[in-house]
Amino acid sequence: MRHVQDNAEEAVRRVIDALDDGEYAYETDSGAVIRVTVRVDRAARRATIDFTGTSARLATNFNAPRAVVGAAVLYVFRTLVADDIPLNEGCLRPLDIVVPPGSLLAPEPPAAVVAGNVETSQAITGALYAALGVQAEGSGTMNNVTFGNERHQYYATVASGSGAGPGFPGADVVQTHMTNSRLTDPEVLEWRLPVRLEEFTVRRGSGGAGRRRGGDGAVRRIRFLEPMTVSTLSQHRRVPPYGMAGGAPGALGANRVERTDGTVTDLGGSGSADDGPGDVLVIETPGGGGYGRPSPDPHQAGEEIDDLRAF
Repeated sequence: MRHVQDNAEEAVRRVIDALDDGEYAYETDSGAVIRVTVRVDRAARRATIDFTGTSARLATNFNAPRAVVGAAVLYVFRTLVADDIPLNEGCLRPLDIVVPPGSLLAPEPPAAVVAGNVETSQAITGALYAALGVQAEGSGTMNNVTFGNERHQYYATVASGSGAGPGFPGADVVQTHMTNSRLTDPEVLEWRLPVRLEEFTVRRGSGGAGRRRGGDGAVRRIRFLEPMTVSTLSQHRRVPPYGMAGGAPGALGANRVERTDGTVTDLGGSGSADDGPGDVLVIETPGGGGYGRPSPDPHQAGEEIDDLRAF
């Protein structure tokens, strides 16, 4: 185990050798900001990840426990390691993480934290990638959806587009970063629950334009056959996923209920509504940000097609 951790530590130190200082202020839909500064000490082969300047504890449940911050930092630096190493504590040895007490990333009880793991974790990851200049933002949200009644309950996350980076485009409709779930098969969903899955398609054109285009999000439509209460927990319904190096941001997501009487209820990023038989829940997930300024050069456009095939 010592060898495994020592090897992981050295792998992350090699990543640090190639990094530059960076910083980013990541604004969330609520207006709260996650601010991160990365400082590289080349002599010591260490990096400090400092979240000083992050907004104070929130009255909502988007606060994240300190452990979530550590997990996001570990994830980001592990993705920068090209070597095939097991994930372990050694990755964190060369990293000093500074989290200001009382901020939304280090809340004290009785702060609510349910969205910290599923939403704020994504924002932390996006802030780190931006500070490091690695790639554009992907969905930046898990697009959490729950619905149910006295007899049925269901929870799922819906995939979005991933962000593009230098030399690669984003991917369409994929779970990104802190997500690790798969959707229920349509046949199983309709067999077990009184719903009909009317649409689950790629949301064409929602990825940000760029030298490398961001991935497209999804459109998911679920028709209820019984009265249901639906709730959503998501981000990037107000602030679009950022592009990088001149690339355009991805499209905003949207959550709504289309009712049988023709009216539409906008759920916003986080909302709840009581729905009747025949009402349709519509989730449009964000697109990923693009990377680099779009080029009119046909040869470069051809290279982008080759990148898509390789991806």
